[in-house]
Amino acid sequence: MKSVAVIGAGSWGTALARLLSEKGVQVSLWARNKELVEKMAENRENPRYLPGFPLSKSLDITSDLGRAILGKDVLLFVVPSHAMRETASLVSQGLSKDGLPKAVVSCAKGIENDTLLTMTEVLAQVLPEDLSSRLAVLSGPSFAKEVAERMPTAVTVAAFNESIAKGLQGLLSTDYFRVYTTQDVTGVQLGGAVKNVLAIAAGISDGLGFGTNTRAALITRGLAEMSRLGMKLGANPLTFAGLAGLGDLVLTCTGDLSRNRQVGLSLGRGKGMEEILSSMKMVAEGVKTSMSLFMLSKRHDVEMPITHQVYKVIYEGLSPKDAVRALLERPQKYELYGVN
Repeated sequence: MKSVAVIGAGSWGTALARLLSEKGVQVSLWARNKELVEKMAENRENPRYLPGFPLSKSLDITSDLGRAILGKDVLLFVVPSHAMRETASLVSQGLSKDGLPKAVVSCAKGIENDTLLTMTEVLAQVLPEDLSSRLAVLSGPSFAKEVAERMPTAVTVAAFNESIAKGLQGLLSTDYFRVYTTQDVTGVQLGGAVKNVLAIAAGISDGLGFGTNTRAALITRGLAEMSRLGMKLGANPLTFAGLAGLGDLVLTCTGDLSRNRQVGLSLGRGKGMEEILSSMKMVAEGVKTSMSLFMLSKRHDVEMPITHQVYKVIYEGLSPKDAVRALLERPQKYELYGVN
Protein backbone atom coordinates (compact mmCIF):
# COMPACT_ATOMS: atom_id res chain seq x y z
CA MET A 1 0.00 0.00 0.00
CA LYS A 2 2.19 2.79 -1.33
CA SER A 3 -0.26 5.14 -3.05
CA VAL A 4 -3.54 6.64 -1.88
CA ALA A 5 -6.44 8.61 -3.29
CA VAL A 6 -8.25 10.69 -0.69
CA ILE A 7 -11.72 11.31 -2.09
CA GLY A 8 -13.13 14.40 -0.41
CA ALA A 9 -11.27 17.53 0.68
CA GLY A 10 -13.18 18.57 3.75
CA SER A 11 -11.32 19.03 7.02
CA TRP A 12 -10.89 15.29 7.69
CA GLY A 13 -9.95 14.38 4.13
CA THR A 14 -7.41 17.19 4.05
CA ALA A 15 -5.95 16.17 7.41
CA LEU A 16 -5.55 12.56 6.28
CA ALA A 17 -4.02 13.57 2.95
CA ARG A 18 -1.61 15.84 4.80
CA LEU A 19 -0.66 13.09 7.27
CA LEU A 20 0.03 10.56 4.52
CA SER A 21 1.92 12.91 2.21
CA GLU A 22 4.16 13.97 5.09
CA LYS A 23 5.01 10.27 5.55
CA GLY A 24 6.22 10.16 1.97
CA VAL A 25 3.19 8.30 0.63
CA GLN A 26 2.09 9.14 -2.93
CA VAL A 27 -1.25 10.89 -2.36
CA SER A 28 -3.90 12.50 -4.55
CA LEU A 29 -6.54 14.64 -2.85
CA TRP A 30 -9.76 15.02 -4.83
CA ALA A 31 -12.38 17.73 -4.42
CA ARG A 32 -15.41 18.37 -6.60
CA ASN A 33 -15.11 22.16 -6.21
CA LYS A 34 -12.67 23.36 -8.89
CA GLU A 35 -12.29 26.80 -7.33
CA LEU A 36 -11.29 25.25 -4.01
CA VAL A 37 -8.82 22.94 -5.77
CA GLU A 38 -7.20 25.90 -7.52
CA LYS A 39 -6.83 27.78 -4.25
CA MET A 40 -5.37 24.74 -2.47
CA ALA A 41 -2.93 24.04 -5.29
CA GLU A 42 -1.79 27.66 -5.43
CA ASN A 43 -1.57 28.41 -1.70
CA ARG A 44 -0.78 24.84 -0.48
CA GLU A 45 -3.45 24.89 2.21
CA ASN A 46 -7.20 24.34 2.45
CA PRO A 47 -8.52 27.84 3.19
CA ARG A 48 -12.14 26.72 3.63
CA TYR A 49 -11.92 23.59 5.74
CA LEU A 50 -8.44 23.43 7.31
CA PRO A 51 -6.85 26.88 7.16
CA GLY A 52 -3.40 27.50 8.56
CA PHE A 53 -1.96 24.04 7.92
CA PRO A 54 0.48 23.86 4.99
CA LEU A 55 0.16 21.04 2.47
CA SER A 56 3.18 19.21 1.13
CA LYS A 57 4.33 20.15 -2.37
CA SER A 58 4.25 16.44 -3.19
CA LEU A 59 0.50 16.26 -2.54
CA ASP A 60 -1.43 16.08 -5.82
CA ILE A 61 -4.59 18.18 -5.50
CA THR A 62 -7.12 17.70 -8.27
CA SER A 63 -10.76 17.95 -9.31
CA ASP A 64 -10.21 15.19 -11.90
CA LEU A 65 -11.51 12.05 -10.20
CA GLY A 66 -10.11 9.71 -12.83
CA ARG A 67 -6.65 11.14 -12.35
CA ALA A 68 -6.96 10.93 -8.55
CA ILE A 69 -7.83 7.22 -8.44
CA LEU A 70 -5.68 6.01 -11.35
CA GLY A 71 -3.38 3.20 -10.21
CA LYS A 72 -3.88 3.89 -6.50
CA ASP A 73 -3.43 1.08 -3.97
CA VAL A 74 -5.91 2.55 -1.49
CA LEU A 75 -9.04 4.67 -1.84
CA LEU A 76 -10.12 6.69 1.21
CA PHE A 77 -13.72 7.87 0.89
CA VAL A 78 -13.91 10.98 3.07
CA VAL A 79 -17.27 12.37 1.97
CA PRO A 80 -20.49 12.86 3.96
CA SER A 81 -22.60 9.71 4.25
CA HIS A 82 -25.40 11.21 2.13
CA ALA A 83 -22.89 11.71 -0.72
CA MET A 84 -21.28 8.26 -0.49
CA ARG A 85 -23.46 6.47 -3.06
CA GLU A 86 -23.16 9.17 -5.73
CA THR A 87 -19.41 9.56 -5.22
CA ALA A 88 -18.78 5.81 -5.21
CA SER A 89 -20.76 5.49 -8.44
CA LEU A 90 -18.47 8.03 -10.09
CA VAL A 91 -15.42 6.21 -8.78
CA SER A 92 -16.75 2.87 -10.00
CA GLN A 93 -17.05 4.24 -13.53
CA GLY A 94 -13.40 5.27 -13.46
CA LEU A 95 -11.94 2.01 -12.15
CA SER A 96 -10.16 -0.44 -14.42
CA LYS A 97 -10.81 -4.17 -13.90
CA ASP A 98 -7.09 -4.75 -14.23
CA GLY A 99 -6.15 -2.09 -11.71
CA LEU A 100 -8.48 -2.37 -8.75
CA PRO A 101 -7.23 -0.94 -5.43
CA LYS A 102 -5.99 -3.21 -2.66
CA ALA A 103 -8.28 -1.55 -0.10
CA VAL A 104 -11.27 0.79 -0.04
CA VAL A 105 -11.83 2.66 3.22
CA SER A 106 -14.92 4.49 4.39
CA CYS A 107 -14.13 7.43 6.65
CA ALA A 108 -17.77 8.61 6.82
CA LYS A 109 -19.85 8.28 9.98
CA GLY A 110 -23.49 7.83 9.12
CA ILE A 111 -26.30 5.57 7.88
CA GLU A 112 -27.86 6.12 4.45
CA ASN A 113 -31.33 7.63 4.82
CA ASP A 114 -33.22 5.86 2.04
CA THR A 115 -31.83 2.33 2.48
CA LEU A 116 -30.69 2.36 6.14
CA LEU A 117 -27.42 0.79 4.97
CA THR A 118 -23.99 1.33 6.51
CA MET A 119 -21.34 2.91 4.33
CA THR A 120 -19.57 -0.38 3.58
CA GLU A 121 -22.91 -1.83 2.52
CA VAL A 122 -23.41 1.11 0.17
CA LEU A 123 -19.90 0.67 -1.23
CA ALA A 124 -20.47 -3.07 -1.69
CA GLN A 125 -23.59 -2.30 -3.75
CA VAL A 126 -21.96 0.30 -5.97
CA LEU A 127 -18.33 -0.73 -6.47
CA PRO A 128 -17.11 -3.75 -8.47
CA GLU A 129 -17.91 -7.04 -6.73
CA ASP A 130 -14.23 -7.95 -6.40
CA LEU A 131 -13.79 -5.06 -3.96
CA SER A 132 -16.38 -6.29 -1.45
CA SER A 133 -13.78 -8.28 0.49
CA ARG A 134 -11.38 -5.32 0.46
CA LEU A 135 -13.64 -2.86 2.25
CA ALA A 136 -12.60 -1.22 5.51
CA VAL A 137 -13.62 1.55 7.90
CA LEU A 138 -11.58 4.20 9.72
CA SER A 139 -13.19 5.59 12.87
CA GLY A 140 -12.49 6.80 16.37
CA PRO A 141 -12.05 10.05 18.33
CA SER A 142 -10.23 12.26 15.86
CA PHE A 143 -10.93 15.94 15.30
CA ALA A 144 -9.22 16.91 12.04
CA LYS A 145 -7.71 20.09 13.45
CA GLU A 146 -6.02 18.24 16.32
CA VAL A 147 -4.62 15.61 13.94
CA ALA A 148 -3.28 18.43 11.75
CA GLU A 149 -1.68 19.86 14.90
CA ARG A 150 -0.05 16.45 15.43
CA MET A 151 -1.71 15.95 18.79
CA PRO A 152 -1.58 12.31 20.00
CA THR A 153 -4.61 10.53 18.55
CA ALA A 154 -5.79 6.91 18.56
CA VAL A 155 -8.24 5.43 16.02
CA THR A 156 -9.47 2.06 14.79
CA VAL A 157 -9.39 0.44 11.36
CA ALA A 158 -11.97 -2.29 10.83
CA ALA A 159 -11.76 -4.64 7.86
CA PHE A 160 -13.28 -8.00 6.95
CA ASN A 161 -9.82 -9.15 5.90
CA GLU A 162 -7.30 -9.04 8.76
CA SER A 163 -4.33 -8.59 6.44
CA ILE A 164 -5.98 -5.53 4.90
CA ALA A 165 -6.59 -4.08 8.36
CA LYS A 166 -2.93 -4.58 9.26
CA GLY A 167 -1.81 -3.09 5.95
CA LEU A 168 -3.88 0.03 6.59
CA GLN A 169 -2.58 0.17 10.14
CA GLY A 170 0.95 0.38 8.82
CA LEU A 171 0.01 2.88 6.14
CA LEU A 172 -1.73 5.32 8.48
CA SER A 173 0.33 5.05 11.68
CA THR A 174 2.72 7.84 12.67
CA ASP A 175 4.46 8.85 15.88
CA TYR A 176 1.34 10.83 16.86
CA PHE A 177 -1.44 8.89 15.07
CA ARG A 178 -1.88 5.43 16.61
CA VAL A 179 -4.03 2.93 14.71
CA TYR A 180 -5.65 -0.18 16.18
CA THR A 181 -7.32 -2.95 14.15
CA THR A 182 -10.48 -5.01 14.42
CA GLN A 183 -12.68 -7.13 12.17
CA ASP A 184 -15.93 -5.78 13.64
CA VAL A 185 -16.85 -3.67 10.62
CA THR A 186 -20.50 -3.38 11.69
CA GLY A 187 -19.76 -2.31 15.25
CA VAL A 188 -17.23 0.33 14.27
CA GLN A 189 -19.65 1.88 11.78
CA LEU A 190 -22.60 1.89 14.16
CA GLY A 191 -20.49 3.48 16.88
CA GLY A 192 -19.47 6.27 14.52
CA ALA A 193 -23.05 6.87 13.40
CA VAL A 194 -24.84 6.75 16.75
CA LYS A 195 -22.35 8.97 18.58
CA ASN A 196 -23.14 11.89 16.25
CA VAL A 197 -26.80 11.82 17.22
CA LEU A 198 -25.94 11.53 20.90
CA ALA A 199 -23.58 14.52 20.53
CA ILE A 200 -26.58 16.57 19.38
CA ALA A 201 -28.38 15.45 22.53
CA ALA A 202 -25.42 16.46 24.68
CA GLY A 203 -25.31 19.84 22.95
CA ILE A 204 -29.02 20.37 23.58
CA SER A 205 -28.43 19.60 27.25
CA ASP A 206 -25.61 22.14 27.45
CA GLY A 207 -27.63 24.68 25.50
CA LEU A 208 -30.47 24.36 27.99
CA GLY A 209 -28.03 25.13 30.78
CA PHE A 210 -27.89 21.68 32.33
CA GLY A 211 -24.73 20.51 34.06
CA THR A 212 -22.18 17.73 33.91
CA ASN A 213 -24.50 15.33 35.74
CA THR A 214 -26.88 15.50 32.79
CA ARG A 215 -24.13 15.14 30.20
CA ALA A 216 -22.69 12.10 31.99
CA ALA A 217 -26.14 10.50 32.09
CA LEU A 218 -26.64 11.12 28.36
CA ILE A 219 -23.27 9.64 27.46
CA THR A 220 -23.82 6.55 29.60
CA ARG A 221 -27.40 5.87 28.54
CA GLY A 222 -26.48 6.74 24.96
CA LEU A 223 -23.77 4.10 25.08
CA ALA A 224 -26.45 1.61 26.14
CA GLU A 225 -28.52 2.57 23.08
CA MET A 226 -25.49 2.16 20.83
CA SER A 227 -24.78 -1.29 22.29
CA ARG A 228 -28.39 -2.48 22.00
CA LEU A 229 -28.56 -1.61 18.32
CA GLY A 230 -25.12 -3.03 17.66
CA MET A 231 -25.83 -6.38 19.27
CA LYS A 232 -29.11 -6.62 17.37
CA LEU A 233 -27.20 -6.15 14.10
CA GLY A 234 -24.46 -8.64 14.96
CA ALA A 235 -21.71 -6.39 16.31
CA ASN A 236 -19.36 -7.32 19.13
CA PRO A 237 -20.60 -5.43 22.23
CA LEU A 238 -17.01 -4.91 23.38
CA THR A 239 -16.43 -2.70 20.34
CA PHE A 240 -18.58 -0.03 21.96
CA ALA A 241 -16.26 0.16 24.94
CA GLY A 242 -13.41 1.00 22.56
CA LEU A 243 -12.25 3.93 20.46
CA ALA A 244 -15.01 3.74 17.86
CA GLY A 245 -17.66 3.60 20.58
CA LEU A 246 -17.02 5.20 23.95
CA GLY A 247 -13.92 7.05 22.74
CA ASP A 248 -15.64 8.84 19.90
CA LEU A 249 -18.80 9.33 21.97
CA VAL A 250 -16.95 11.18 24.74
CA LEU A 251 -15.08 13.32 22.22
CA THR A 252 -18.12 14.47 20.28
CA CYS A 253 -20.30 14.99 23.35
CA THR A 254 -17.74 17.18 25.11
CA GLY A 255 -15.44 18.74 22.50
CA ASP A 256 -15.98 22.29 21.28
CA LEU A 257 -14.82 21.23 17.79
CA SER A 258 -17.77 18.84 17.46
CA ARG A 259 -20.14 20.10 14.77
CA ASN A 260 -22.92 17.86 16.05
CA ARG A 261 -22.59 19.21 19.57
CA GLN A 262 -22.71 22.74 18.14
CA VAL A 263 -26.00 21.90 16.41
CA GLY A 264 -27.38 20.71 19.74
CA LEU A 265 -26.14 23.80 21.56
CA SER A 266 -27.98 26.00 19.08
CA LEU A 267 -31.16 23.93 19.39
CA GLY A 268 -31.00 24.13 23.17
CA ARG A 269 -30.64 27.91 22.95
CA GLY A 270 -33.80 28.22 20.89
CA LYS A 271 -32.57 28.42 17.30
CA GLY A 272 -34.38 26.59 14.49
CA MET A 273 -32.84 23.94 12.25
CA GLU A 274 -33.02 26.03 9.08
CA GLU A 275 -31.11 28.87 10.72
CA ILE A 276 -28.55 26.47 12.22
CA LEU A 277 -27.82 24.60 8.99
CA SER A 278 -27.61 27.76 6.89
CA SER A 279 -24.85 29.08 9.13
CA MET A 280 -22.66 25.96 8.93
CA LYS A 281 -19.79 25.50 6.47
CA MET A 282 -19.40 21.78 7.15
CA VAL A 283 -21.81 18.88 7.49
CA ALA A 284 -23.07 17.72 10.88
CA GLU A 285 -23.71 14.03 10.14
CA GLY A 286 -25.99 13.55 13.15
CA VAL A 287 -28.78 15.63 11.61
CA LYS A 288 -29.48 13.20 8.77
CA THR A 289 -28.37 10.16 10.78
CA SER A 290 -30.97 10.84 13.48
CA MET A 291 -33.62 10.00 10.88
CA SER A 292 -31.77 6.87 9.73
CA LEU A 293 -31.32 5.58 13.26
CA PHE A 294 -34.91 6.35 14.19
CA MET A 295 -36.09 4.23 11.27
CA LEU A 296 -33.47 1.53 11.86
CA SER A 297 -34.41 1.16 15.51
CA LYS A 298 -38.07 0.87 14.54
CA ARG A 299 -37.27 -1.76 11.91
CA HIS A 300 -35.37 -3.91 14.39
CA ASP A 301 -37.49 -3.10 17.46
CA VAL A 302 -34.57 -1.64 19.42
CA GLU A 303 -35.28 0.82 22.22
CA MET A 304 -33.33 4.05 21.62
CA PRO A 305 -35.17 6.79 23.56
CA ILE A 306 -32.48 9.49 23.39
CA THR A 307 -32.08 8.99 19.65
CA HIS A 308 -35.85 9.15 19.20
CA GLN A 309 -36.12 12.44 21.08
CA VAL A 310 -33.34 13.99 19.00
CA TYR A 311 -35.19 12.91 15.85
CA LYS A 312 -38.41 14.48 17.14
CA VAL A 313 -36.69 17.77 17.98
CA ILE A 314 -35.07 17.97 14.53
CA TYR A 315 -37.85 16.63 12.31
CA GLU A 316 -41.10 17.02 14.26
CA GLY A 317 -40.51 20.36 15.93
CA LEU A 318 -40.60 19.03 19.50
CA SER A 319 -39.16 21.56 21.92
CA PRO A 320 -35.91 20.51 23.63
CA LYS A 321 -37.52 20.98 27.06
CA ASP A 322 -40.37 18.65 26.13
CA ALA A 323 -37.83 16.11 24.84
CA VAL A 324 -36.05 16.16 28.21
CA ARG A 325 -39.36 15.80 30.03
CA ALA A 326 -40.29 12.79 27.87
CA LEU A 327 -37.00 11.07 28.72
CA LEU A 328 -37.32 11.68 32.45
CA GLU A 329 -40.96 10.55 32.56
CA ARG A 330 -40.27 7.16 30.95
CA PRO A 331 -41.18 4.08 33.05
CA GLN A 332 -38.64 3.21 35.74
CA LYS A 333 -36.00 0.69 34.67
CA TYR A 334 -33.58 -1.84 36.11
CA GLU A 335 -30.12 -0.94 34.84
CA LEU A 336 -28.53 -3.76 32.86
CA TYR A 337 -25.95 -2.57 30.35
CA GLY A 338 -26.90 -3.23 26.75
CA VAL A 339 -30.36 -4.56 27.60
CA ASN A 340 -32.53 -1.89 29.32
